[in-house]
Amino acid sequence: EREVAERSILIKNMLEDLGDSGEAIPIPNVNESVLKKVIEWCTHHKNDPPSTGDEDDSRRKTTDIDEWDQKFMQVDQEMLFEIILAANYLDIKALLDVGCKTVANMIKGKSPEEIRKTFNIQNDFTPEEEDQIRRENEWAEE
Repeated sequence: EREVAERSILIKNMLEDLGDSGEAIPIPNVNESVLKKVIEWCTHHKNDPPSTGDEDDSRRKTTDIDEWDQKFMQVDQEMLFEIILAANYLDIKALLDVGCKTVANMIKGKSPEEIRKTFNIQNDFTPEEEDQIRRENEWAEE
């Protein structure tokens, strides 16, 4: 369905460029399993108003995610990050926002150590460097 495909600005522009040639559109940076998830999301949201890119600040700053999108994003971390990368590549702003909000909610209220554990991030700072960073950023803790 064209309205599903056109949730992606990249694909929409390619379709406009190709006209009615029926030519296949290559999507080299997205693997099949991720593309299936993206299509599932686009199908669910095909009747949403198109993103204008200048949504009001209150909508962009919130980390609220509707229930269907929350369930959709209940995937392993690797798939979550692949969906975010695909949404960015395919220029699907609303899906990119949902993915980023999901990650933001995963780290909200956590300490740096808890965030490292959540995302399996190796701490490459020395204790001295950590102390210096904490001192430089004390204002953020207030």
